[in-house]
Amino acid sequence: MTTSTPVSGPTVELRISGMTCASCANRIERSLNKLDGVAATVNYATEKASVTVPGGYDPAQLIAEVEKAGYTAALPTPEQPAPAEDTDETDDPDMLALRQRLTGSVLLSVPVIALAMIPALQFTYWQWASLALAAPVIVWAAWPFHRAAFANLRHGTATMDTLISLGTLSAFLWSLYALFLGTAGIAGMKHPFELTLAPSDGAANIYLEVAAGVTTFILAGRYFEKRSKRQAGAALRALLDMGAKEVSVLRDGVESNIAVEDLAVGDEFVVRPGEKIATDGAVISGTSAVDASMLTGESVPVEVGPGDTVVGATVNAGGRLVVRAARVGSDTQLAQMALLVENAQTGKAHVQRLADRISGVFVPIVLAVAVITLGAWLGAGYPVAAAFTAAVAVLVIACPCALGLATPTALLVGTGRGAQMGVLIKGPEVLESTRKVDTVVLDKTGTVTTGTMALVDVLAAEGTDRTQLLALAGALENASEHPIAQAVAAAATRELGTLPTPEDFANVEGKGVQGIVEGHAVVVGRPSLLADWAQHLSPTLTQHKSDAEADGKTVVAVGWDGEARGLLVVADTVKPTSAQAISQMRAIGLTPVLLTGDNETVARRIADEVGIDTVIAEVMPQDKLDVIARLQAEGKTVAMIGDGVNDAPALAQADLGLAMGTGTDVAIEASDITLVRGDLRSAVDAIQLSRATLATIKTNLFWAFAYNVAAIPIAALGMLNPMLAGAAMAFSNVFVVGNSLRLRGFTSTSTSPTR
Repeated sequence: MTTSTPVSGPTVELRISGMTCASCANRIERSLNKLDGVAATVNYATEKASVTVPGGYDPAQLIAEVEKAGYTAALPTPEQPAPAEDTDETDDPDMLALRQRLTGSVLLSVPVIALAMIPALQFTYWQWASLALAAPVIVWAAWPFHRAAFANLRHGTATMDTLISLGTLSAFLWSLYALFLGTAGIAGMKHPFELTLAPSDGAANIYLEVAAGVTTFILAGRYFEKRSKRQAGAALRALLDMGAKEVSVLRDGVESNIAVEDLAVGDEFVVRPGEKIATDGAVISGTSAVDASMLTGESVPVEVGPGDTVVGATVNAGGRLVVRAARVGSDTQLAQMALLVENAQTGKAHVQRLADRISGVFVPIVLAVAVITLGAWLGAGYPVAAAFTAAVAVLVIACPCALGLATPTALLVGTGRGAQMGVLIKGPEVLESTRKVDTVVLDKTGTVTTGTMALVDVLAAEGTDRTQLLALAGALENASEHPIAQAVAAAATRELGTLPTPEDFANVEGKGVQGIVEGHAVVVGRPSLLADWAQHLSPTLTQHKSDAEADGKTVVAVGWDGEARGLLVVADTVKPTSAQAISQMRAIGLTPVLLTGDNETVARRIADEVGIDTVIAEVMPQDKLDVIARLQAEGKTVAMIGDGVNDAPALAQADLGLAMGTGTDVAIEASDITLVRGDLRSAVDAIQLSRATLATIKTNLFWAFAYNVAAIPIAALGMLNPMLAGAAMAFSNVFVVGNSLRLRGFTSTSTSPTR
């Protein structure tokens, strides 16, 4: 065996096709890692391999190794930007083929199962009609399972596909023997409804309904699983879609619109109020407030002027800016964040499907039992036909049809119940993470807090009427586009109703606004603006201002008629349910951690208000990902809850990512669970519901095997008849469905009292 040597060379990405389960990804990964100097990670969810190779390494060698393992690989082709909402299944040949197989299988299998299970429907030569209907299902629809089983055989392994292929082919081949060489093909043959145990040579028994039913159930499970996997790349599409599509560029003093892709480093471009900044750069002229909360987590808009740097995809919330492009294309911060998300997704630990883990042990045992049964019957002197009947019966009954329903039904009911409570669970691979989660990392802005600025206090100077202060300031701020001004205006309107109309309104760039309101010369903004008008804060107002800013709040000064009249305090406010949610998290054994790009003072104030002890503040997006990775390295299983673009890499890196449904599409797509209502208490519901759903799936898997395991001794003794096989299938199916339906009774903790 060749030993891999550590490498730090270039990374090659391969697109992998043909994987049917997580064990396939592990097999490809092992094959690639056997190559000298190669370090590979294969992700079943994204169907990609990330391979670090020595310099000058030929990727064709990697592709050949993947093909030798029984799969196909190709270097990725440059992707054209596609709208995030484009989810047409016809664009995916594998998805389309799977849907066609499932549709055909359902249409053909239903009458086969009905004929076998209901004696009244068994007309003359019904068995031949069953063969005509079942053969395409077992041969064509189940072909992916047979192909995968053959690949497993070549590598000496066994998975769910091996068990499905063995069971369906055994049932089919024995049915062919019984029909053509036995007595099952005679006119008027019936499968009576009896559950008696009696030895038989099997020549009159057919098992076509078992083979067709198993194929249909498993195909249904694979189809719904693949549908959820299609969303794996949506986070990257959503990130790229966030950027501006066109930009007003200045060339030779002439302003013209061009596509963002045509923008070059050094170009100067115009950004008007409300527009997205096209790319990373530096402000050449103009002043404004830039809303960068989705990228940085900073809740207060950032004031920028000449010389300040700005980031692409952030929003100009104030005046007109002229920006010189410093980075374009893949060098921008937005593109780097997209790369962080992809790397975090690729680096996730692979979640082995429970059914495959069980099958890896169960299949060899069943094969051994079948061989032992054959040898024991032959050794006891029984005819060869009777011995083969018993051995094949073991293979037939060992294929648990309910296995195809075990995961999909629990997911269907569990996710349906979650949707009713505002919790969207993306797929089965999400559930295992919830069982071990012990640490919850929470973003601040938009997750614990509302994410928008609000007026939290009005401080009037001595002798000043509070209502007049709010009315005059609110009237002037109502004419401004600045987010802080809008927060003041909205609060004034809610409290006072209609506001006066200002005259001679003027925006003083970087400082505030001024104008005439009801005959008063009003100034609202920074204390320095008031000082320009010889209006200075009194010692009392100065102390109030210092106290508020020390608490992480933003203070706006108000003056008129030559005197400073008061202060308006604005802040990002905590959601009403956040403190209760944190309490509930502690009650189910989770440790909350506040992680934010905002400053330490603001973060500590919010944490104290909701009851969080651990605070990590002033971190950039890549630092958030590093914090998650560090906690994981310490042995913690981490859930991350966020809502912004800046949270997407961390959401992808976390063992369990939960996105607030009120946040950005990027965060939602990078997460495992979406909390539709934006209520942090839904996170508790999500974790508890996921745990309940996982427990239900495990119970379903146990019984899906248990019924069949119990019938194996009966089959080995040669006493299995078709009705017993059908009854075992039907009963296990009914049990699995009934057990899954219990999830409909799951109750939300959102209305529970705080502990």
